[in-house]
Amino acid sequence: MNKKIRFFQSIHFKIALVFILLLLVTVEIIGAYFVRSLEQQNVETFKTSINIDPYLQEKLATDLMSTHVSSANDNMKTTISQADVANTATVVVVDDKGTVRATSNLNDQSSVGQKSASSNIKSVIYNGQTYEGYGYGDNTGSTYTRIIPIKNPNATGDGNAIVGAVSITAPMESVYANINKIIKIFLIASLVAGLLGIFISIVISRAITRPIDEMKKQAIRMARGDYSGQVRIYGQDELGQLAVAVNNLSVRVEEAQEASEAERRRLDSVLAHMTDGVIATDRRGNVIIINETALDFLATKNEDVIGVSILKLLNIAQDYTLRDLLENQKELLLDFSQQLDHELILRVDFSLIQRETGFISGLVAVLHDVTEQQKSDRERREFVSNVSHELRTPLTSMRSYIEALSDGAWKDPEIAPQFLKVTQEETDRMIRMINDLLSLSRLDSGTSKIELEYVNLNEFFNYILDRFDMMLKTDNEHASADNNQHVLPVANKKQYVIRREITRRDLWVEIDQDKFMQVIDNIMNNAIKYSPDGGVITARLLETHNHVILSVSDQGLGIPRSDINKVFDRFYRVDKARSRKQGGTGLGLAISKEVVAALGGRIWVDSQEGKGSTFYISLPYSPIADTGGDWDEA
Repeated sequence: MNKKIRFFQSIHFKIALVFILLLLVTVEIIGAYFVRSLEQQNVETFKTSINIDPYLQEKLATDLMSTHVSSANDNMKTTISQADVANTATVVVVDDKGTVRATSNLNDQSSVGQKSASSNIKSVIYNGQTYEGYGYGDNTGSTYTRIIPIKNPNATGDGNAIVGAVSITAPMESVYANINKIIKIFLIASLVAGLLGIFISIVISRAITRPIDEMKKQAIRMARGDYSGQVRIYGQDELGQLAVAVNNLSVRVEEAQEASEAERRRLDSVLAHMTDGVIATDRRGNVIIINETALDFLATKNEDVIGVSILKLLNIAQDYTLRDLLENQKELLLDFSQQLDHELILRVDFSLIQRETGFISGLVAVLHDVTEQQKSDRERREFVSNVSHELRTPLTSMRSYIEALSDGAWKDPEIAPQFLKVTQEETDRMIRMINDLLSLSRLDSGTSKIELEYVNLNEFFNYILDRFDMMLKTDNEHASADNNQHVLPVANKKQYVIRREITRRDLWVEIDQDKFMQVIDNIMNNAIKYSPDGGVITARLLETHNHVILSVSDQGLGIPRSDINKVFDRFYRVDKARSRKQGGTGLGLAISKEVVAALGGRIWVDSQEGKGSTFYISLPYSPIADTGGDWDEA
């Protein structure tokens, strides 16, 4: 059913129908004109044949004027029988008094001598003008009547010129029968011509619509993205030229599509691999394009943001309107740290999507991750502030003592040495701080030379721990000697015990001995400083699959959970007053972190407030010899 409907709606059917209707209308118009002309011509010919010759009219006039009525009637009957009219015509002669004098109808001879009942005959006798008229008889059908006045040929005036009239009535069935025969022939010929015209119309329509249909199919294939087909060219006429144009168009569109697709893939690749986030909107500010980087920044999905207002997506609807962004394309610095589970600061640059006419069709926002930059700026400001503060404290102290010495304190043999000692300690402290800063600067810039060598980490770690045991023993001996001489012991000397849990298996690790010793010294010094007097410091060394783990645990105050991630920052102290009093610079752990990172390892801390802290160092390790060992405790 649908195919039939589509056929009747097709251009093939419409063109054929137009040709057929045009042919039928033309044939009908020509036929109607031809039949009408033929009818008029036949009727005129028939009317011309219905007439009495002039010489017969003179004879009839003579007989009508004769006094011998009987012989005159016979003569008139003979005369009308000689008239050149159709055999089926009826001729009636009437004198000027309206009396029928002769008739050619053998069945109506009784009307001779009687008055004629025809008003038309009376009118002709009265006015002397020929009458022509049509009628319809029950037996004869359509008839034509012609009444001709008979005039006296010898009369000089019009008064007594009419002596009678002759009426000729002839049936027209023969005329119309001939016309009907011709019409029938014409209809048969028209039907044959119509059938031939229909066939020719279908052929012509097919010839016209075939290339059009092929071009339609090619257009449909092009719309579906298939440009492989070509339209067949049937000639060099307009349709042939159109087919050539369609083929050229198919090639051009395919090339343009390939170029557009390549450009789209290039753009998608650029957007996908950009380190910056890109968001494009329509003219109403709703998101239409967003790349993966922007989705990662905002921790969302593509289907959740398409169609969403950029003001809502960037959470700036309370501070800005779309008009603000369109009129002032300034950059914004947005902090998403509160919305996400990590620190993220984005710089957003806006630009317009504008046509050549100036019409603004959208907005592009480029998201730059400036978290590290902002963090570095913040750390640099904090670093400058901390360095200034750390240097100001000893400098202020030195200035105070030097001013006191200048004012005369140098003359006091008891106070002067103490002031000089404090000045020396502060000077040493500043020197240590400057040296630490130089070490950090070299590590940051990569100019610090790392002297790598394979070291037996077991022996190296034990050696460092032995140094701290020796320092404790020496301090105790000095304290005993001082007591025998009644000298007060040094207040900051405290007792501690180092417990060792070190595997007996030799672990050969590639390290820089001097720098790694500095790392262990920093961690051990912190453990001693923050441990209570007589506390136990546990040093461990063990091997994992691809790493060695070195740890130092103390029994000190511990580190608050909020400060654990900051202990390796420069100049950061958990207890600032106590650390500064104990001579720390606040850079030891920062230096340790940089050194361990330079060795390819990692350092971290685990602590509970009030229960002590444990610092861990993990270094990459590849076993050289497969030897076993047990734990050794001391």
